[in-house]
Amino acid sequence: MDFSHILNSKKLAFSVILSVFLSVFACKSFAIQSEKAGVEEKNAKEEAFNPTTAILEHIADSHYWHVGGEVSFPLPVILYTDKGIENFSGAAFEHGAKPYQGKYYTYKLVDDKIRVVGANGEVDKETSKKIYDFSITKNVIAMWIAGLLLLIIFLSVASTYKKRTGKAPKGFQSLIEPVILFVRDEIARPNIGYKYSKYMPVLLTIFFFIWINNLLGLIPIFPGGANVTGNILFTFVLATIVLLVVNFSANKYYWKHIFLPDVPLWLYPIMIPVELIGIISRPFALMIRLYANISAGHIIVLSLISLIFIFKSLLIAPVSVAFVLFMDVLELLVAFLQAFIFTMLTALFIGTAVEEHHH
Repeated sequence: MDFSHILNSKKLAFSVILSVFLSVFACKSFAIQSEKAGVEEKNAKEEAFNPTTAILEHIADSHYWHVGGEVSFPLPVILYTDKGIENFSGAAFEHGAKPYQGKYYTYKLVDDKIRVVGANGEVDKETSKKIYDFSITKNVIAMWIAGLLLLIIFLSVASTYKKRTGKAPKGFQSLIEPVILFVRDEIARPNIGYKYSKYMPVLLTIFFFIWINNLLGLIPIFPGGANVTGNILFTFVLATIVLLVVNFSANKYYWKHIFLPDVPLWLYPIMIPVELIGIISRPFALMIRLYANISAGHIIVLSLISLIFIFKSLLIAPVSVAFVLFMDVLELLVAFLQAFIFTMLTALFIGTAVEEHHH
């Protein structure tokens, strides 16, 4: 498929300029946040810059959304306890500086996790296990934003199709249609076969949802900056959906291959457990691949920015920003590539489950 009419020189130039701006902004934002993290250390004395703490803080989920610099807004906290439901604002924790006395327990933020503390100020581990956190965190809002963007994109494209039946694509439709056709012709049809149309909705949803979240994660300012696809729970849920779709779509030949494989009987005790493990291991590989690749990209970018503060010299800044710019441009490719790989392997697994038996 020819994408030359989409990836023209003007748009490529715009992407590079945008990456430069975001890289510089990210450096400044990272510097301010790192300085703030240093102030909140237990030891009040001046310490050497710790890149590990700063990086993990940026890629983790949070009960606050840092818009930029020192500006942030708290998010709602919703807790289900053994005594009842509690809800309050994340501002009560003052970024983990102090505990909050709730209706039933005293709560405190420990490494962005809500824990119950006793009268002595220490974490009560046994009681903390009874607390289930259903808070609206940064990753949750980021997923809502991505879902809203999906609705806006596809509802507008669907509306344009109805109004321009039989006509050439126009406007935003001409940008999205080649991507949809790419998913259909390069992913669904080759891997699933003639039954591909039944699974197009789930494949398109997975592809665009991952792609949009990947792109938003590269933007250091609101509504971006959340490491959604680099969260193991997010990829776990996606992998579980794939597991359910594949196995509920499977035909009798798929299950026969698992429980009655075409091997000698004495191999059954080996082959059947291996096949059953394969049912879980395939979506598990999807989960780890997406999580690891996206997290690694964010960690590399933040590590390169950290070089400025590790060496404490502005001389390293141009080199650091140049490498960050290169990585940001590379991450634009990775954002698409990871969405493509996840969707392609999903289609491949579905194809093996619905494939008809051939003699």
